[in-house]
Amino acid sequence: MFNRNRSLRQLAMIASISLVTGCGIFSSGSSGGKGPIVVGTTSSPSTLDPAAAWDSSWELFRNVYQTLLNYPDGATEPGPDAAQSCSFTDNTNRTYRCVLRDGLTFSNGDELDARAVKYSIDRIKRINVSGGPAGLLGSLERVQVKGDREVLFHLNEADATFPFVLATPAMSIVDPADYPATELRKDGKITGSGPYTLDSYEEGKQARLAGNSHYKGYAKRKNDAVTIRYFQDSASMVNALKSGKIDITYRGLAASDIVSLQSGGNDKSIQLVENSGIEISYLVFNPKDPWAGKLAVRKAVAQIVDRDAIAHNVYKDTVEPLYSMVPAGLTGHTTGFFDHFGDPSTAKARKILSEAGINQRVPLTLWYTTDRYGSETAPEFREIKRQLDGSGLFQVTLKSRPWKTYVAGYQKGEYPVFGRGWFPDFPDPDNYIAPFVGNQNALGTPYPAPEITGVLLPQSRRESDRGNVVKQFQEAQQVLVDDARLLPLWQGKQFLAASEEISGGERALDPSTIMMVWELSRKTSW
Repeated sequence: MFNRNRSLRQLAMIASISLVTGCGIFSSGSSGGKGPIVVGTTSSPSTLDPAAAWDSSWELFRNVYQTLLNYPDGATEPGPDAAQSCSFTDNTNRTYRCVLRDGLTFSNGDELDARAVKYSIDRIKRINVSGGPAGLLGSLERVQVKGDREVLFHLNEADATFPFVLATPAMSIVDPADYPATELRKDGKITGSGPYTLDSYEEGKQARLAGNSHYKGYAKRKNDAVTIRYFQDSASMVNALKSGKIDITYRGLAASDIVSLQSGGNDKSIQLVENSGIEISYLVFNPKDPWAGKLAVRKAVAQIVDRDAIAHNVYKDTVEPLYSMVPAGLTGHTTGFFDHFGDPSTAKARKILSEAGINQRVPLTLWYTTDRYGSETAPEFREIKRQLDGSGLFQVTLKSRPWKTYVAGYQKGEYPVFGRGWFPDFPDPDNYIAPFVGNQNALGTPYPAPEITGVLLPQSRRESDRGNVVKQFQEAQQVLVDDARLLPLWQGKQFLAASEEISGGERALDPSTIMMVWELSRKTSW
């Protein structure tokens, strides 16, 4: 149904380092008798309600909620989960039909039927949280229920990416009895139908998950319970791994810790797995700011920023410089910013500003979050400040906030320039363009871009064969280069560090690099 370009690679593991002879992370085993597997990450949820989250809260959601579609058995195309089957009913990609599995229930025993699916999707659009997942449903006109198990999604335009949207944790199915129709749930609890239930949750500290006996879907749990612990920095997380307080790390490993683990460090019982990644980091310019709103200022910044220095000096070459919002490895990727601006040049930047009548040092305030994208974020922004200040053309002030207040700030338009990272909703070039443009987008910063939203994206979404959308996405990327409102910095990789006794790390990441903790287990023999 969806013949995706095979260069749109599956996120397969490309390397592993086994530091204990005969004890690879790829061997099989059961959960053993040592209690729940403990996963460490520096990325904690911003909310427990799917209607509010278009961020890495999805890492928890994937494991406790259920979606109609998911990515079974390492697939890069959506397959059934809560659904028994799904497909477009027409050749125009405008009506999408799903039939649910028989006998679905939520973790509390309540029935999960077609009406619950419609309620969950309609609720996202009705609540319409600023910067929330309603932005993913721009092509959805209405949801129709036929009987207890059949759901029809009527789209207002052709959208071959709609199945991928339904596979995102944003489209988690919630119990209508526990989730208000017009506001977010506020009791700090979760009622889902995923492989796990949320036994307890301490914000910013940990989430305790237990196997959900009511679950019916494709996932096969290889453990009975998982605890996810949230850390403020990589160092404390790695120390917890080495001391046996956690079993495996996920997001947020610092470059220095990765380099140490790659070399073996002082601990031969830790294994590192390197995974090809399509995470990106970028700067966002606020068009309403008196300085960041000037095209010449944005282009001058683009002309000065040295991505190689950021990748090498800050990230120790654990990331790659990125010159487009669409990362390498995806259909239509270009190097537009390098093609247009070339190597970093203060002289060229000075000329850009001078031709716009700007002959003073430009004051810019750059914002970043302290607890979302890993320990290198602050050093990265210090490096950007060093580069811009060093040109003599800018005078940069750095400011930062924790994620929760940081999000509120950029959604209110408080920041002239701010940093964001992006872990894809699904591995398609559409998902690196569409979320950032339009009056409602993931950044909470309107970006009309009518050529992209009105012409190029609609054209691309008529194509089920995603290999046929190269032209549209190359043109869309050029629009972003010309506007310079989004400035790509680097493309990351994913690294998992695990205790020698943990199996399943090679299977635990879905195509959006979200951890499926049900794949993890403990080895029982050596």
